Amino acid sequence: MRITDTSDLWWKTAVIYCLDVETYMDDDDDGVGDFAGLARRIDYLADLGVTCLWLMPFYPTPDRDDGYDISDFYGIDRRLGNHGDFVEMIRTAHDRGMRVIVDLVVNHTSDKHPWFVSARRSRTSPYRDFYVWRDEPPKKQEPTVFPGEEAGVWEYDERTEQYFQHVFYRHQPDLNIANPRVRDEIAKTIGFWLALGVSGFRIDAVPFLIEPPEGVDIGDPHEFLRDLKRFLQRRVGDAALLGEVNLPYREQLQFFGGERGGELDLQFDFLSMQAMYLSLARSDPAPLIASLTSRPAVPPEAAWANFVRNHDELTLDKLTDAEREEVFDTFAPNDSQRVYGRGITRRVPPMLAGDPRRIRMVYSLLFSMPGTPVLFYGEEIGMGENIEIEGRQSVRTPMQWTDGKNGGFSHAARGRLVAPPPEDGYAPQHVNVQQQRNDADSMLQFVRHLISRYRVSPEIGWGQLRILEHDGRGVLAHEVASDVGRMIALHNFTESPQRVQVDIGAVEDGTTLVDLHGPDRIALDPRGKVDLELAPYGYRWLRVSPRGDTRIG
Repeated sequence: MRITDTSDLWWKTAVIYCLDVETYMDDDDDGVGDFAGLARRIDYLADLGVTCLWLMPFYPTPDRDDGYDISDFYGIDRRLGNHGDFVEMIRTAHDRGMRVIVDLVVNHTSDKHPWFVSARRSRTSPYRDFYVWRDEPPKKQEPTVFPGEEAGVWEYDERTEQYFQHVFYRHQPDLNIANPRVRDEIAKTIGFWLALGVSGFRIDAVPFLIEPPEGVDIGDPHEFLRDLKRFLQRRVGDAALLGEVNLPYREQLQFFGGERGGELDLQFDFLSMQAMYLSLARSDPAPLIASLTSRPAVPPEAAWANFVRNHDELTLDKLTDAEREEVFDTFAPNDSQRVYGRGITRRVPPMLAGDPRRIRMVYSLLFSMPGTPVLFYGEEIGMGENIEIEGRQSVRTPMQWTDGKNGGFSHAARGRLVAPPPEDGYAPQHVNVQQQRNDADSMLQFVRHLISRYRVSPEIGWGQLRILEHDGRGVLAHEVASDVGRMIALHNFTESPQRVQVDIGAVEDGTTLVDLHGPDRIALDPRGKVDLELAPYGYRWLRVSPRGDTRIG
């Protein structure tokens, strides 16, 4: 399939920024972030170069799972504002050329959702079949998503004397995807938020969403995803679906719709993320190279979403036991920094011992890999986690704007904050936006520069990956090439300087390499071999520029 009109495929070259409204900016000083506060920070995000905001759940909730336990799919948590505030934020973002996608969490509801309140009153409730009930749990039960926090995935309801299924927490009963009424409600939810101006959805835990109850045949479960995508396109032609699918590549490919597409537009590359941390632990890019080269080709309109940190635990579940222990020993040596036997509860800078060279190499790598980069709020200034908060919540602390009270997030008393900021070397007095905006050598300005380089290099989003041969040690050299251009990037995973000879292949006479991070222009001989130097944990981006090339930047 050849794409001839790329104007609607904005996600191929987007810069996505994930944030939680309640921890971003507090406008009314009640200790909780809100949409009015976020609207005040849209200009900051536009200046950073963000082109798409991804909002974590903001719906009404009992808040037993940080908002993922939703009691009204059409509502706004009253702490965060109202629909008017939401629409005003959307309008402000659109005025700055920014799109907004929102979390679609429809695997389950809160047990306080009116549907479930009705369903557990009586077996004859009209909402009873919105959920999955059994007289007895299956003999072979699926493992819980949260080992150590839940013993199983079935909970007994005394009033109606049946068990309901909950793949996640017991207060999050699973919706019955086999029920056409449930599927209709999901479509109505999508249609509602599209009508308010959102440009797509990040779908939570997609494999669990499309899996029908045991013993129920709904045909191809992927047809449900195809239906959602068709519905999306009818309502808003260029709306996108970003999916959380943490599976082996071969299985992930099915969620793109296989070779024909038509399902998810973007999927997180969990495998390469995990391989990257193994490579960092070993100071050897080999695990990451193996992962990147095993990525299957995806439909032309689809893309991988690359990330180095997200809002959950940093999962290492796809590594072997020995590999996982290797990463744990290097980056989470204390048990308190680990969770569920598979994940790390730290942000990137503390894991890398605050070494600015290594931290910057990691983010250079993120923006140079083929695909769409995704940032978690605070990464652009090098925020750390709050070690006093247990579990995956430790990375969900308030955004640090200034070195003042509560990091400029809120004027409320510290005890009223939705979460306390860290008080160690990553506290707001040490890490904040205000200081870094005025420092040309800061992490914030570095990430802003990376984004600007990415945005003038559409080949990164559209191109094909090729690992380049060289004679160095501990260096990843890769090329991303498409019809619009060709860029090579080198990253030194070691603490030693490296001089490498890279073979980029035969080129036309007069071809040069243009340094995208500096003024250098390097002449190439027709064989395409070039000697390059890399500092410890150094990196270089070089555009292959034929004679007569008029591209700038």
